[in-house]
Amino acid sequence: MIFSGELRGGEKLPPEGELARQFGVSRTTVREALRSLATEGLISKTPGIKGGSFVQQVDYQSLGTLLRDSLHHRLQLGCLRPDELAMVRQYLEVPAARLAAEHRSATDLSTLRQIVARQKTISVDDPEVPDLDSRFHRTIAAASGNRVLAAFVHALHSETEPLHYLDLSPDVGRETVRQHQKIVKTIAAEDADAAEAAVVEHLSYLRAHLLPTDANDGRAQVPLPLADLPTGDRRLGGHSSTA
Repeated sequence: MIFSGELRGGEKLPPEGELARQFGVSRTTVREALRSLATEGLISKTPGIKGGSFVQQVDYQSLGTLLRDSLHHRLQLGCLRPDELAMVRQYLEVPAARLAAEHRSATDLSTLRQIVARQKTISVDDPEVPDLDSRFHRTIAAASGNRVLAAFVHALHSETEPLHYLDLSPDVGRETVRQHQKIVKTIAAEDADAAEAAVVEHLSYLRAHLLPTDANDGRAQVPLPLADLPTGDRRLGGHSSTA
């Protein structure tokens, strides 16, 4: 019913008793089936009087959440290393910026400018910094127009937390925001080559300011060779102009 579109994203499933009657099975079988669907990410279960089982929306964010959870479990089990995820994330962010320059919408640009404007007003130790950085890169990936690419960047950014690995001094914070501004300007100008170059410059700068391995629990991200890529004030933004 879900795959055929009879049950659409966001729609609430009938009660267990009704499902049991409809399919001619026991309520126990229905509960087992619902657990399986939830595990597969096809439905979500909400507790409470107004809760129930709902068909998951099928978009890049829900796919990204599924990927993130899967990667998170494998990291916890030691099946994957954080540096492996970080390297893939870096590789994906370059084509994401290029595609964003070609496909971005006015809404995408507005969101990116709002994020950078906020970054300019806060200090490097503000708890909002990691989320803003992640939102910036996820928005670029979403602006690419490729939902699979956006889902992977969403998942990888959520799990690798790039700022966790940086020596984020006020100077590094200000330069990072200036680079974010530059990336936004190239995307706004629909200049794919310049957007790609701006992201490569940004990633190269970040790699140059990684914390020593022992400063981040031995999980330092492996620097990605540049050749492998396509070509006083504590406020993050200092006094630079907005993008």
